[in-house]
Amino acid sequence: MKPSIPKGTRDFSPTEVANRTYIMNTIKTAFETFGFQPIETPSFENSSTLMGKYGEEGDRLIFKILNSGDFLKKADEKLLSEKESVKVTSQISEKALRYDLTVPFARYVVQHQNDITFPFKRYQVQPVWRADRPQKGRFREFFQCDADVVGSKSLWQEVEFVQLYDAVFTKLGLEGTTIKMNNRKILSGIAEVIGAQDKLIDFTVALDKLDKIGQEKVEAEMLSKGITEEAIKKVQPLFSFNGSNLENLASLESMLSTSEEGKSGVEELRFVINSITELGLESANLEIDVTLARGLNYYTGAIFEVAAPKEVKMGSIGGGGRYDDLTGIFGLKDVSGVGISFGLDRIYLVLEELGLFKTVDLPKPKVIFLNFDASTDIIKMKAIKSLRENGVKSEFYPDLGESNKAQKRQWKYVTNREIEFVVSKVENEVFTLKNMISGEQESCSLSELINKIK
Repeated sequence: MKPSIPKGTRDFSPTEVANRTYIMNTIKTAFETFGFQPIETPSFENSSTLMGKYGEEGDRLIFKILNSGDFLKKADEKLLSEKESVKVTSQISEKALRYDLTVPFARYVVQHQNDITFPFKRYQVQPVWRADRPQKGRFREFFQCDADVVGSKSLWQEVEFVQLYDAVFTKLGLEGTTIKMNNRKILSGIAEVIGAQDKLIDFTVALDKLDKIGQEKVEAEMLSKGITEEAIKKVQPLFSFNGSNLENLASLESMLSTSEEGKSGVEELRFVINSITELGLESANLEIDVTLARGLNYYTGAIFEVAAPKEVKMGSIGGGGRYDDLTGIFGLKDVSGVGISFGLDRIYLVLEELGLFKTVDLPKPKVIFLNFDASTDIIKMKAIKSLRENGVKSEFYPDLGESNKAQKRQWKYVTNREIEFVVSKVENEVFTLKNMISGEQESCSLSELINKIK
């Protein structure tokens, strides 16, 4: 059988790695331009750190890691015999692969709170894992590129994140992205107005699926979670909200006139919309989306989601929001935070589909020493050492080319890798150097060789 890799994972060719690096470097440059600092956290965390932070659906998608050694040693035999997999999991698995970068970041802030200067602006570019069903643009292993600020309740942070999204997508040449925005306080206010405060999580999780499964199935899910038909009728206007941002704000203000929390959410949204209108965006559009809920339980204020240009069928390529007390679950109360994430893998697919990747130069030597005469190998290696010390990327073809066929193979290697300079012969420490672009060939000493190639 041929070897394979797990579904939802991928190998990357040198060109793909170069393109991904280009995206990541563009994002990192923007992060640092906006004042963010890099951190990294482990690939896996204690299960207790992750479980219960993403809602019921999110918890099911967390990859659990079996305990080392005899992982069944502490397992309850009765639970095993009754196949109580959920209950036995905590006995055989104490660690899990991280589901996102936000919860580990909250853990990091609490653990290192005495070393951090607040407000703390951090960015993080690392892989995450989700036991999801793979499909186009959805993988089980993928990179997230996150930026977060903790220790500030200022709405200017939300304004800056909108600008950050715009800056990155403009730099990538990805014009026409739509930054969708809502506020969880608005959703809480709607749940209050329709008399479904106790069903807020069920309400938002179902509403968040509107663009994926449609209105009919969303309503069916709400009914199945105990939300009444009367309450669902009251939210009908949400399913057909349209108009300008200012018109939508006015409609929401009217709908939520009896909810203080709802009105607070509208005012926060208005501040961001008005600020961005005043400041302007380069290539992105900012749009209120009242059905945007994002199913993660920890969001408390602004919610973001970024859609690719309309000509590309793709899920969200970025998202995030405000979480007023995420660190509270780890014992550090009243530390507000807000953050966004860029979906590297989906951004890659969008850029590829739109033909927006520039030609990327793959890493390669500037000069290669061919191997036709073993007696001069040590001279070549000394020359290569000197070239490398002078910052010149240099390579030695390792296999001796004794036959005409073997020598042609070396020249083909030069052509395929598009190497600029070739040393084909060494005699009395005089090097025969060929410029593969101009076709010129000359003999030179080592010092001359270094100067010509540098």
